[in-house]
Amino acid sequence: MKDNGLELYIHIPFCAQKCLYCDFLSFRAPVKTYQEYTRQLVTEIRTQGTCFTDRRVTSIFVGGGTPSVLPAALMGEILTAVREAFAIETDAEITLEANPGTLTQDRVTLYREHGVNRLSLGLQSADDRELRRLGRIHSFDEFLKSYQTARLAGFDNINVDLMSALPGQTVSSWRNTLRKVLMLRPEHISAYSLIIEEGTPFFDHYGENASPVSMDGWLPLPDEDTDREIYHLTKSMLAEHGYSRYEISNYARPGRECRHNIGYWTGVDYLGLGLGASSYIGGYRYHNTEDMKEYLDLNLEVPGEAAREIEEMTVNDRMEEFMFLGLRMTKGVSGSDFMERFGENMWNVYADVLPKLREQGLIEVEAPYVRLTDYGTDVSNVVFREMLLD
Repeated sequence: MKDNGLELYIHIPFCAQKCLYCDFLSFRAPVKTYQEYTRQLVTEIRTQGTCFTDRRVTSIFVGGGTPSVLPAALMGEILTAVREAFAIETDAEITLEANPGTLTQDRVTLYREHGVNRLSLGLQSADDRELRRLGRIHSFDEFLKSYQTARLAGFDNINVDLMSALPGQTVSSWRNTLRKVLMLRPEHISAYSLIIEEGTPFFDHYGENASPVSMDGWLPLPDEDTDREIYHLTKSMLAEHGYSRYEISNYARPGRECRHNIGYWTGVDYLGLGLGASSYIGGYRYHNTEDMKEYLDLNLEVPGEAAREIEEMTVNDRMEEFMFLGLRMTKGVSGSDFMERFGENMWNVYADVLPKLREQGLIEVEAPYVRLTDYGTDVSNVVFREMLLD
């Protein structure tokens, strides 16, 4: 590690309604569960804070689920506990995820009062028909109201989440979504392609083993050519409006890149707090229990009581992760950083891989960086698999 920085991730697992494509650890719950969970989470925060008194928190990300579904007072308790338990840098990036339909004036005002300086709004699409097919609870008009509420509360750093390759989506409807979002001039746009995950209603209808009967009434997904056209349209339209693609699916105005996510991609230690939250500390990876009843029953005054599946990463594990996470970023991976971190020459470790990928036009070199080409980005999973050492 170059410094003693630490990132925090705080998980709020509650949603107003589970989306049809979502496989995240999230669910609906009564207000009583909100209160019980907040009490346990605050206890975990205070306990874990005693274990990291020598670390400075550089970024905080409150994710979910839908954090903005929590009553303002409960979120206030959580944010207060974090500030009291950890040493937070004065310029720390503090992000909170929020969904339209749950973002109210009293909530955004409280977030600002407690130091939240970045909001991530889950729009996904500006087409109300596409939103309904996803199982989203909001309309585009409700998103606009939420966006305006955030701006009026003083938020000058807002991310908008978008999702492509949706059922029934066309290049034209995606272009319309981009146009509408670009008119708002958010500081950051995340544009992800829909992934069909097991255990979701979408998997039942669109998964490999779905039967023709299961497709009855469900619109088809865009074909591969349409998906690729959407991807390239996104890059070109956002570039025309001053957004740089700094990671495969993330675009930002200059200086507005998400520092928290860059920390993930460059190997900064992060501590997960809350149900199912993952951590990476000092070469060890683990996650908290994903069982809500167990989490609520634990004595979280004992440090690490919620931790499960603690694994020490091998040097090869860390090298692999350095490569395939770093290559997600448009600047790529640095050979000098690799040497500083692992004490080995990156070109020696990947002597059989990097020259081959370069010859195939999948990567390019601008010393000390190795990065994906446009073609390499299109088939990035192929490149990432080549980074496996075992």
